[in-house]
Amino acid sequence: MAVEKITSLQNPRIKQLVKLRDRRPRDEAGVFLVEGYRQIRRALEKNIQLHELYVCPEWFLGENEPALIEQAVAAGALVVELSKEAFAKVAYRERPDGLLAMAPQWKRSLDDLTLSAEPFLLVVEAIEKPGNLGTILRSADAAGCEAVIVCDPVTDIFNPNVVRASTGVLFSVPLVVAESTAVHAWLKSKGVRMVATTPAAEKLYTEADLRGPLAVIMGSEQYGLSDFWLKNADLPVRIPMAGQADSLNVAVATIITLFEAVRQRT
Repeated sequence: MAVEKITSLQNPRIKQLVKLRDRRPRDEAGVFLVEGYRQIRRALEKNIQLHELYVCPEWFLGENEPALIEQAVAAGALVVELSKEAFAKVAYRERPDGLLAMAPQWKRSLDDLTLSAEPFLLVVEAIEKPGNLGTILRSADAAGCEAVIVCDPVTDIFNPNVVRASTGVLFSVPLVVAESTAVHAWLKSKGVRMVATTPAAEKLYTEADLRGPLAVIMGSEQYGLSDFWLKNADLPVRIPMAGQADSLNVAVATIITLFEAVRQRT
């Protein structure tokens, strides 16, 4: 099914794929990389129009790859086969599985979100590490969040490690990037209560009412939430810390808080 096979590491396609690891070339081209069977399958399930699909049968891990390739071809993707050495050059995973796609970037605004009568949202501010953002997306999907809103981003939502850590959930959870002030005004206009997580809060997260229209607000790994959110959120809450550590990894803290909300809401 491949239209060509590339073996040279100096091939222009190989050089372009390597460049797309960096944000500026991604943004200039309006595309990003999706590596891995599960991630590509979820992109196709959500009707993401893959531009190109690079395959290397020598790296395949199972027997399902041919069917996935046929699905990508049927959806209009151009398939290019790479040698094992060429694929290793463009892969960003330590153990590649021989599948790498190029997908179009998208932009979604707050007004594009459709909310239920009692929305359950996650807002994250200035998350620095792509792996954390990807894990947060995966957790929001598992908790049933209707959308994830990324405020004042430090890392690019199309970073390959965001896609990887999210296991492709990036394609299924509505994701919006916006400024904190705009997000706060939008949540307020929708009647969504904002619960901010901070070690300085008096109320424990388990003591807060997390039912009804709700947005859980999480801060950055290094600095936590900004003064803006601490001053303008409706209720600050904290996770109790019994040991010497004064905070948790932001992805872990997000999981704990979201699933307390899930417990209360169900």
